[in-house]
Amino acid sequence: MGYQVLARKYRPQHFADVYGQDHVTRTLINALTQKRIAHGYIFSGHRGIGKTTIARILAMALDCRTEVGTAERPTVEPCLHCFSCREISSGGNADGNEAASHSFDFIEIDAASNRGIDDVRSICSQADVRPARDKYKIFLLDEAHQITDAAFNAILKTLEEPPDWAIFMMATTEPESIPQTIRSRCQHFSFHAVKFDDIFAQLKTIAERENVTAEDTALALLAEAGDGSMRDALSIMDQAIASAPVENGRAVLQTDQIRELMGAVPNAVFERLMESVSSQQSATLMTDLDKLLTSGNSPMALARQLVRYLRNCLMAKLGGENTALLEIAQDERARAARTAVLFTEEELTRNLQIALRTFDELNECQEQRFHLELGMLKLIQAQRLLPMEEILSGLASQSGAKRPGSASPAPRTSSAPPVQNARPAAPATPSLSPFAASTQRHTEAPVSQPIRDVPTASARREEPAAFPTPASTSEPEAPSLQIARAQAATAETPTLGALALSEPEPQPSEAEPVLETLSQTGPQIGPQIVPSPVPSVDATGPSSEATDEIRTVVAQLLSDNGHASAAVLIEDARWTIEAGSVRIEVNAKPKMLKLTFNVAAEKLIRQALTQAGAPSRFMLVSGEGEATAGSAARVRAPLGSIENEARNHPLVAQAQSIFNAEIVTVVDLREK
Repeated sequence: MGYQVLARKYRPQHFADVYGQDHVTRTLINALTQKRIAHGYIFSGHRGIGKTTIARILAMALDCRTEVGTAERPTVEPCLHCFSCREISSGGNADGNEAASHSFDFIEIDAASNRGIDDVRSICSQADVRPARDKYKIFLLDEAHQITDAAFNAILKTLEEPPDWAIFMMATTEPESIPQTIRSRCQHFSFHAVKFDDIFAQLKTIAERENVTAEDTALALLAEAGDGSMRDALSIMDQAIASAPVENGRAVLQTDQIRELMGAVPNAVFERLMESVSSQQSATLMTDLDKLLTSGNSPMALARQLVRYLRNCLMAKLGGENTALLEIAQDERARAARTAVLFTEEELTRNLQIALRTFDELNECQEQRFHLELGMLKLIQAQRLLPMEEILSGLASQSGAKRPGSASPAPRTSSAPPVQNARPAAPATPSLSPFAASTQRHTEAPVSQPIRDVPTASARREEPAAFPTPASTSEPEAPSLQIARAQAATAETPTLGALALSEPEPQPSEAEPVLETLSQTGPQIGPQIVPSPVPSVDATGPSSEATDEIRTVVAQLLSDNGHASAAVLIEDARWTIEAGSVRIEVNAKPKMLKLTFNVAAEKLIRQALTQAGAPSRFMLVSGEGEATAGSAARVRAPLGSIENEARNHPLVAQAQSIFNAEIVTVVDLREK
């Protein structure tokens, strides 16, 4: 006969010859030994892993004419010498010098081309006829998922209660496409992908039998290219032997020759690419990628290999270099482990996700090179992202830890003279905002700017219960502050901003009290910034009536401009007004606070504070508002509504005060 490809020449003929399917072969051997033969079998799994092969071996074992326990057949394995075994094994092809023959009792049908209801009716009619020679009449339906639903319904009754001599076997790669009514009447065997070590061992054995010299790395490439399929690996090996050079009558399989044949790139190239990604060297990465593309490598092939390499790196990161999750050669394991050290588990997962998305996009675009380059640049830019946990904990700006490849900012210089006898600064509390660095830059603004543009130290720390004032300190007030306060009190026109005063540099004996007072009152150490007084606001804060008037003005302006929710929250808030700022404790959670008081609402609040003669600088704090003031929370209606008008009526307020009453319902009885 003519030449047989390796996949057919070395097709297993016994259960023991099948690699990687021990759970299937062991069950079938036990069933044959105990004579527990089912009338229907479903073999499902990946391509080229032995579904049809095991179905044929089972058919030979059932119809073998040699008795079990004899010298020719000591076990339930087929003898391979009787007519039945040879007919089923050859599949109707000539074997050696014998003519090809077909078995009348083993019927193998390609269900992909015989999938209709008429084809199934023919099978049912043949199943009713007794075997011509053997014990069983066996029907093997290959690619059974191609059979139509109507055809499955036609064979359902025969499959459920077949004659004693009829056995049905179905091989498929898509078991979910077979109706549940069919699967429930058959024994289902799910085949596993063949392991890398099993494929490598089989390829090495075949190379010795075929008188082929092969490097272990070359066979490892073939085994990896098989992707769990023994047939695929043997097909590639057959092609590699045909293209290999011959030395002394023996074909020589070399690693470079197989890579060139498969169009693959050495993993050392991807290791170098990932090193560029880790060090964020975009130019080097694009240069190496350009060399690969200009040498003729396909962007699709490069993306596919990159995905496989990143997957191996992730598995090496999770389980180590010798983990069973890696089905590659030993030197490739070491390479994947070296790359895994450069990244964290989260970064490798993100890189694999980007590579997979890039590979999917290449299937749908025309400019594949551009999409591949963009995907590689995304890998570099992804290394600059900060984890959400790091941002929330404040470590992004306070810990000082540097990520790989990040540039350190240039140190800031200041022209201000050093302050004598200055106390060491207290350790900064970690900020909850990733923009703490930007806040720090604002604090270094020139002192001539208004105080509303320069946050105080107490504002940058955690929200205080109240803003400290000079009157609340037990130590004597600094002379400079006394002068500034006297000048501000005699001013004819009060200002809403701040008054920046210059004074002679204090003597060393006076520096300590000045710095101590400044640290307690809030402003940064340096030339003093003293807020000017505002109407109804003194050192101890405004009166309760003045605070309510300011609150009403702010709420009314918010309500008039369409911010009803913000107006209600402002009226229910707890207000603390000091000489330089306003603290508004709103009864809302931080997320609700952010959604309600947007930029437009904050601008209106600042405008209303200015109109009411209060400090325009304010702070919104999430809290419990008036509900924590010791009394029951006030129920407020939207501004401008009839309910709000009734609640604010003087007579209603007087009645509430006299009778300690509470308004529950407001009914409008006015004429419409």
